[in-house]
Amino acid sequence: MLALRKTRPAFGAELVDMDFADEALAPGEVEVAVHAAGLCGSDLHAYAWTPSYGFMTPLLPLTIGHEFAGVVRRVAADVTRIAVGDRVTCWPTMTCGTCDGCRRGRPEACEARRIVGLHADGGFAERVRLPAATLHKLPDGLDFDRAALCEPLAIAVNAVDHADIAPGCRVVVLGPGPIGAAAAWVAQHRGADVLLLGLDDAPRLEVARGMGVARCADLRDTDLAQACAEAFGGGPDRVIEATGVAASVSDAVRVLRPEGIVVAAGIHDTPCTVDLARLVREKKQLRGVHDTTADGFAHALDLLVQHGAVLERLITHRLPLRQGLDAFDHARGKTAMKVMMYPNDTGETVL
Repeated sequence: MLALRKTRPAFGAELVDMDFADEALAPGEVEVAVHAAGLCGSDLHAYAWTPSYGFMTPLLPLTIGHEFAGVVRRVAADVTRIAVGDRVTCWPTMTCGTCDGCRRGRPEACEARRIVGLHADGGFAERVRLPAATLHKLPDGLDFDRAALCEPLAIAVNAVDHADIAPGCRVVVLGPGPIGAAAAWVAQHRGADVLLLGLDDAPRLEVARGMGVARCADLRDTDLAQACAEAFGGGPDRVIEATGVAASVSDAVRVLRPEGIVVAAGIHDTPCTVDLARLVREKKQLRGVHDTTADGFAHALDLLVQHGAVLERLITHRLPLRQGLDAFDHARGKTAMKVMMYPNDTGETVL
């Protein structure tokens, strides 16, 4: 079986042909034939071996990838919610079931939370075994390409939810990658006045415009305060930071209007310096957000059913899994938005 794996604690990944025997499934386990798998920013961090991903070291070698959809091939004897032949996508959070967060029905707050594709073998492979609890059945008519967008879209939905965005809110989204562009679209869909900003990001900003995000600008041509003044006449009510650049968090806090909210949704490799005196005196809030919720995932599925033709524009490149290393090259640049891979298809590159 072909799989794209992180094999050592260093830069890069490897395409390998690995054994995948039809051994007995563990209780609660399901085997899925992967039809489409998206490349995520977390995969890029693992590939580049940035410091915050050192937790993977004792787990290697490991098949990466957690944004995927496919068809159930086998289920363990105790699995009743999912059946062979079901079309599914994955919310990759695996929980302990016993901590305070789990007991309160908040799996996203699990103290021993693990992620498919980062702590256990993931979806950059022809087949994957994983807990049935991570799988969601696809609505009729939702194809695998769009279904594989559900997890990143759910992350964006959760960021917008945490920002308490209401109709008429002036919202800046920093970073026009898949999460930022999706968050901008979701916020605008909820009636917000949205400005999506990138830095030397012309191709991805053009994708966002094609999705209908009305205001997009490149900070190569202006600065953050000026862009906000031109768009809103002053500071924004909300900022969603999706760049992964720590300095952008402090910039967001600085430009925010009093009593506004910054939601940090990026993964950052360096510490962030925030003017706490100003934060306190101006009664601003800085909120960290990660993963999603059951409601966020369900809402993302609904959005893909209702607006899939627009949201599918996030996919700029399609490649077979056998070209997985090329996929990383595309994604590490700023020419690609979302790269989708196909373990069982030939696929072709599109832009």
